[in-house]
Amino acid sequence: MGLRDNRTTGVVAAPLSREFSGTRGRPRFNWTAAAMIGPAVLALLLIGIYPLIQAVSTSFKLYQITKPYLGTPWVGLDNYQTVLKDSLFWSALGRTGLFFLLTVPLQVALGIGVALLLTATRWKGPAAVTRVLLVLPIATTPTVVGLIGRLVYNRDFGVLNWMLDLVGLGPVSWLGSARAAMFTIALTDTWQWMPFVALVALSGLTSVPPDIVEASKLETSSWWETFRNVQLPYLLPGLTAVLIIRTADILKLFDMVFVLTRGGPGVSTELVSVYVQRVGFRVFDLGVASAQAVLLLILCNVLAQAYIRLFYREVEV
Repeated sequence: MGLRDNRTTGVVAAPLSREFSGTRGRPRFNWTAAAMIGPAVLALLLIGIYPLIQAVSTSFKLYQITKPYLGTPWVGLDNYQTVLKDSLFWSALGRTGLFFLLTVPLQVALGIGVALLLTATRWKGPAAVTRVLLVLPIATTPTVVGLIGRLVYNRDFGVLNWMLDLVGLGPVSWLGSARAAMFTIALTDTWQWMPFVALVALSGLTSVPPDIVEASKLETSSWWETFRNVQLPYLLPGLTAVLIIRTADILKLFDMVFVLTRGGPGVSTELVSVYVQRVGFRVFDLGVASAQAVLLLILCNVLAQAYIRLFYREVEV
């Protein structure tokens, strides 16, 4: 008797499934799904959640590894007060903001331009090859990018100075001058991450209905009006994600800068992540370094919320 007869309404209920039978309406635990997502959850706990909890805990302690006799007593907000009063930390954060202004707007502009060219071209073969080539800089690790940059920007045998010498401009100390060094790491970062913006913008442009674009071209002959009113709304969600990802990446950018300049000359390219590394692994004050890292995490989350409120727009179809 798998059917239940509801005599008051005359409705015959469906048979109970085996999954719910004997569990009083609650589904059984799916061991197959747990086995599939278990390794990912475990990796997230070990690589992401546990270090975060450890960093937050360390930020409230006196933790100087060169002075083990001091122990690790709880000091409350003392480390955070030290960070907020540290002029070197604010200077490094200011250089990081300058680096953001030098790279992200240029990457967004160039990325959108490349995406527009790829969608407008009628040469499908070269466009497909270009899309594949755009992945190569993104797939290159920052350390390798830094090593390549040292070969390109070397004053004596670098490829860039060799090309400048052909036109009589002479060698330039790309990594030895304070102004040139900041420009150099910004140029290198743009080379690596502009293709990422281009691919995100390309995905947004391919989602624009062609009939809407054609109707817009009948309304106006201005390319800018078509882009601003029709294509840009489809790009905003992806560009908002780009801003969030690039902000987080720049706040923790260390590998490429350390390999290229080690924060020099002087401190001209010492971004905030390089400064945090110096406090934690050269001064060996892990308590203060952890407090700096937690503050950067909070800043990243605040900026992400600001980007979503300012730029993110749902496209109504």
